[in-house]
Amino acid sequence: MDTLFIIGCIAVLVVLVILMVGIGSFAKGGEFHRKHANRIMRYRVAAQAVAVIIIVLFAWLARG
Repeated sequence: MDTLFIIGCIAVLVVLVILMVGIGSFAKGGEFHRKHANRIMRYRVAAQAVAVIIIVLFAWLARG
């Protein structure tokens, strides 16, 4: 179960990195933002879904 906790933490950090890249490109603007903003946010949503599933799985396993 500790391994699942570490994987969950890594998943949350991946979401944070993707979010920071997206916010940074939004703040900076320019060609990179125009070309990649939607793709970066789609990656964030997918990574966030995986992180939530891992967290719920960890909580479910820790409960039982």
